[in-house]
Amino acid sequence: MRKCVFIFFGLLLFLGCNPKDSNKYVWYTREVTATAYNSLAYQTSAQPNITAFGDSLKPGMKYIAVSRDLLALGLKHNTLIIIESLDGIYLVKDKMNKRWKNRIDIYMDNDVKAAKKWGRKNLIIQYRLEVKDSI
Repeated sequence: MRKCVFIFFGLLLFLGCNPKDSNKYVWYTREVTATAYNSLAYQTSAQPNITAFGDSLKPGMKYIAVSRDLLALGLKHNTLIIIESLDGIYLVKDKMNKRWKNRIDIYMDNDVKAAKKWGRKNLIIQYRLEVKDSI
């Protein structure tokens, strides 16, 4: 019985996939200034675990905040980001103060020492944007 359920859900997944969907994303590259932040009230706000998008910051998650000028380039809420010299894929989960330009802020839980050790670096990021069909 269990095998039939797995086969059924596998078929649903297979039939529900549109092969054209795999071509709807493009990765872009950009050099940015990268800093780090922690979910502490003195660094963020009175609710340090809530982002400007309303998400809850969770220790161990790979999240970043972006400067607002990068929002205009498509780095919006939940955009996938690959950061040079760091493993894994990060998600845009927060926005930075309007005074910052061309900058990302990497979430480092409550580890202030790690954030200070990171400092400020100029590096390359890659970000994935959806390509809109033109009709």
